[in-house]
Amino acid sequence: MISSLGVGAQLLESLTTGGFFAALFLFTVGSFIIDFLCQPRYPKSIPRIGFGDGVINSVRNWIGYVSSYNGWVLEGYEKHSKHGHSYVVPSAPGRAQEIVVPRSQTSWLLEIPDRILSTQDAHSDVLYNSYQFFGMDDEFPINTMHKHLARNLMSLIPGIQDEVEGAIDATFGKDSENWTSLNLWQAWLGMVPRVTNRIIVGAPVCRNPTFLANLVSFADDIIRNGFLLTMFPTMLHPIVGRLAVLPNRWHAYRAYRVCKPVILQRLHDMTRQAAGDPAYDAWEPEEGFVTWLIRQAMAEGLREELDPHTLFLRLLPIEFAAIHTTVITGHSLLLDLLSADPALGYLDIIREETSRVLAEEGGQWTKSGLARLHRTDSAIRESMRLSIFAPALTHRKVVAKEGITNPAEGWRAPYGSFLMLNLAGTHHDADLYEDPQRYDALRFSRLREEFEAREKAGRAEPDEAMRAKRLGMVTTSDEFLPFSHGRHACPGRFFVAHELKMILAYLVQNYDIQPIPERPKNMWMGQTVIPPLSASIQVKRRKATAAAT
Repeated sequence: MISSLGVGAQLLESLTTGGFFAALFLFTVGSFIIDFLCQPRYPKSIPRIGFGDGVINSVRNWIGYVSSYNGWVLEGYEKHSKHGHSYVVPSAPGRAQEIVVPRSQTSWLLEIPDRILSTQDAHSDVLYNSYQFFGMDDEFPINTMHKHLARNLMSLIPGIQDEVEGAIDATFGKDSENWTSLNLWQAWLGMVPRVTNRIIVGAPVCRNPTFLANLVSFADDIIRNGFLLTMFPTMLHPIVGRLAVLPNRWHAYRAYRVCKPVILQRLHDMTRQAAGDPAYDAWEPEEGFVTWLIRQAMAEGLREELDPHTLFLRLLPIEFAAIHTTVITGHSLLLDLLSADPALGYLDIIREETSRVLAEEGGQWTKSGLARLHRTDSAIRESMRLSIFAPALTHRKVVAKEGITNPAEGWRAPYGSFLMLNLAGTHHDADLYEDPQRYDALRFSRLREEFEAREKAGRAEPDEAMRAKRLGMVTTSDEFLPFSHGRHACPGRFFVAHELKMILAYLVQNYDIQPIPERPKNMWMGQTVIPPLSASIQVKRRKATAAAT
């Protein structure tokens, strides 16, 4: 009798190089076909963008996805969304196609309970959480942020301001005699991770170069791997995913080594205080995300969350979101401002407003002072409207076994379907925004100021006050979706608003920056934006501020 080991050896010996690659090719093709057959099937009544249905057309869609996805989304918006109809947009091989719901049905989509349409499941699938974040979901850290960030943000502003000033001085320098060329992307990476981590892990860890470099690399890993995994069929993810995230594990490990002592000490101190140790009667923990996670875990009796490594892993989704999206937003903001017609004087307008309000606040930013920066707020909001970094940021996955029925159009989406709102088309819709492809830094503040003038003259309409309040950058709506919308809108947007306003204020008050003749354009690979990473700016410290320091 020939042993199974002998049979295996004979098969290996008989397998030629050509046979191996042929078998590999057949396995890969088979994986794509199985993926296609397992994807949810959408009703024929929903129009398709791209090449249509069927195996051959699906292959054409997968190939076209890399270069055409953004154009497909905009095409569907013009053809269907603007007329109140949904459409299906192709996705990469590793993702199901998505039903793009029109803006007129935003309320319907966002009001459906999570047990039917899940935000968390959609985000987990989009980011491949089971691989990229080592199987940890973001539910607990996001709930913690909802409960603690807003109530503590006012007390955190002085520390944020201190970190903004230190980060910008270190990144931009203090040379007031010579123009210095800076890579703009690297400049934002020198500011955002440090400032953000002031409220996550606190000082001095937020300034540790090893810690920050590995978090930035981890965020880069997420973007690279996310695109890579979308291009492989789901059957291959257990292999490709585990290999692709090896850099994630290395960068997370190195960052954890730096902040582990802080987490251990905070755990020790808060545990002793909770146990009634009299030595901690007057002690107050430093407010920040590490403290909030521990406090929330204690309040809910979640002992498993009080492991130091688990606490660190809970930080990673917040780190990724805060670093990646804020750096891209800030990078786009300065490119938009610097490429605008210098005769419009946008930087001077922001410099005047921020200097005046900061003086009114005695040189220290407050929540009230930051809220009065209407023109600065408008400049940021307008950049977020125009220079998008994703065609869509509002995704939902059908998790109800029976699927879901759209009452307006009558179609039914089965279990496993993906639905989304179109950000790209909405933000560039001429029916919503006059001259939508032009950067108008004062687009939103102008409307606020017109309302205030009418209000002072007693000519304001009753509903104008509410409309004016909705023009701030943190206010979401079906017309403004960078932070998504509804109950799952980004809970960190209030911190991001304060952070970007303080960064922009300190920059324009303390540095001269030369305008650029034309804004370098973003590139797209599927749903992934590639900013103009090589863009550079010329900066010089303003002499008045250089003398003051």
